[in-house]
Amino acid sequence: MKLARSAVSLAAAALLSTGLAAVPAPAYAVTDAELALRWAPIHHQDTDSSDYDADYLTRINFDGEWTMNDNWEAQPASLSRLTGNAYYSVAETSTHWFLIYAFYHPRDWSETCSNLNCHENDLEGVLLTVRKNGTTYGKLEAAITVAHSDFYSYVPAGSSFVSGRETVDGTLLTETWSGAAHPSTFQEAKGHGLKRWDGAAPPGGDGVIYQPTSAAAGEVPASGNDRTVAYALTSIFTTGGLWSHRNDTATFASYGTFRGDNYKDNAANAPWRWDDGNDGSDLQAGIMATDPAYLVHQYFDGTGTFSLTYTRNPYGG
Repeated sequence: MKLARSAVSLAAAALLSTGLAAVPAPAYAVTDAELALRWAPIHHQDTDSSDYDADYLTRINFDGEWTMNDNWEAQPASLSRLTGNAYYSVAETSTHWFLIYAFYHPRDWSETCSNLNCHENDLEGVLLTVRKNGTTYGKLEAAITVAHSDFYSYVPAGSSFVSGRETVDGTLLTETWSGAAHPSTFQEAKGHGLKRWDGAAPPGGDGVIYQPTSAAAGEVPASGNDRTVAYALTSIFTTGGLWSHRNDTATFASYGTFRGDNYKDNAANAPWRWDDGNDGSDLQAGIMATDPAYLVHQYFDGTGTFSLTYTRNPYGG
């Protein structure tokens, strides 16, 4: 016991010596899956009546394999395969968890497609910053979303985070689901750019609202205007999953860029390749996954006690 107490004291001293206060440990050590479920967004997906199901969420390997340049063709073949899903990952410092949620569509589409506005495969998402405050699941402090080649930043009510290098784009709303407040996200129809939900009805009045479930599989919307559809959570790092295929040439045309050959070739990216094109040369493609703490610390001021050193980052940070 004396040895354990000494180790704790040394760890606390190390934190204080770098300007960081020791974070009280929760009574229960939460798993990544539990943490991901707790903070998974209530996801508002706009749909377009010209092809509702092209806007449904699904798994990347919804057609039973990891070859990516046949997903455009496979998308309408069997709607029963378009079960709601989001991919997640968790990185961690002594002060925060950083959770990525990524939402996949087989098509980035338009009613009139060309190489300029359509492509096969589409994966966009959100990074949530959750402070370790001694409770089991922590406190949500900020979100950065991915909409095409731009990032957007948001803070929930009560957060100390304010604009830093980037201007905060709005308030992150929350909705209660299963007795807890979850952040609310919104994806546009067709192009699927992802931002915060602003509380408004979807454009045109039709859309799908996805809620997270701990079940192994999500649900298929009953229509393009279904307001209660479960989506499952799949770890990016599950055995045989997305990260396992990062060097698979049937899945990726280059590192982090999915293979696709409908309209614009190879135009969709995994989180370790997501990029904002104009937020600074030090914020390189993939930083949302590989160094989320640095990204958040640059995007926001008012972050308080904030460690930039990872206790773990599965992307190698």
